Amino acid sequence: MVGPFIFFDQIGPAEFITGHGLDVRPHPHIGLATVTYLYEGEIFHRDSLGSSQAIRPGDVNWMTAGRGIVHSERTAPGIRLASSKLFGIQTWVALPKEQEETAPAFTHIDKADLPVLSDGGTNVRVIIGELFGERAATPTYSDTFYADVSLEPGAQLPIDAGYEERAIYTLSGEIEISGEMFGPGQLLVFKSGDNVRVNAMTPARFQLLGGEPMDGRRYIWWNFVSSSKERIEQAKAEWAAGKFDIVPGDEEDLIPLPE
Repeated sequence: MVGPFIFFDQIGPAEFITGHGLDVRPHPHIGLATVTYLYEGEIFHRDSLGSSQAIRPGDVNWMTAGRGIVHSERTAPGIRLASSKLFGIQTWVALPKEQEETAPAFTHIDKADLPVLSDGGTNVRVIIGELFGERAATPTYSDTFYADVSLEPGAQLPIDAGYEERAIYTLSGEIEISGEMFGPGQLLVFKSGDNVRVNAMTPARFQLLGGEPMDGRRYIWWNFVSSSKERIEQAKAEWAAGKFDIVPGDEEDLIPLPE
């Protein structure tokens, strides 16, 4: 984990031919919040609260699972009428112990409503939390931050040592940190208190994330996160028994409990 971030999934880059798209069938979560952020394409989100929301590049979907939620992620029928591309990141944020059983919720924040800091060749969009004096409207339950960063060649970005746990995930281009070079697709986790400066050798893009350490151990199994192994076993039994809520508009199919 880095701060509350417990799971990190790169979506694509992928290209779908006409008539095809993403089809993540309804599935459950507990004890976490999913954070979806796209760079290319579109995903249509539905959940058991009745939420129906398309997410596009630069927007953020924050879904609090809490005591339990079910959702699906698909390519909308209109998008399938032509070929399409998809590229993004979904992270899971573990909830503090006192919030693990909170009521489920869903929030969508448009790209235009997320703060952006631009300085020369540096561009930072704050997705979650507070960074460089700017705070996103996205709901949070712990002290955390998450940002989309673009650097032009020669640009630099210092990474605040005020947060105990920090990392970056490289998406494109080449960067240099303390004399070492890094390309795309790498998760770099920094030591607490170290002064870190990212230097762009080419046009570069990466995600910056972290926060304060969590309040104890977390367990993760499939789509479930909890501070209690027994709670995960309960969720497994409830999903297998059909006790979670359905997703309105996507009731016909689901992902079964893995064996």
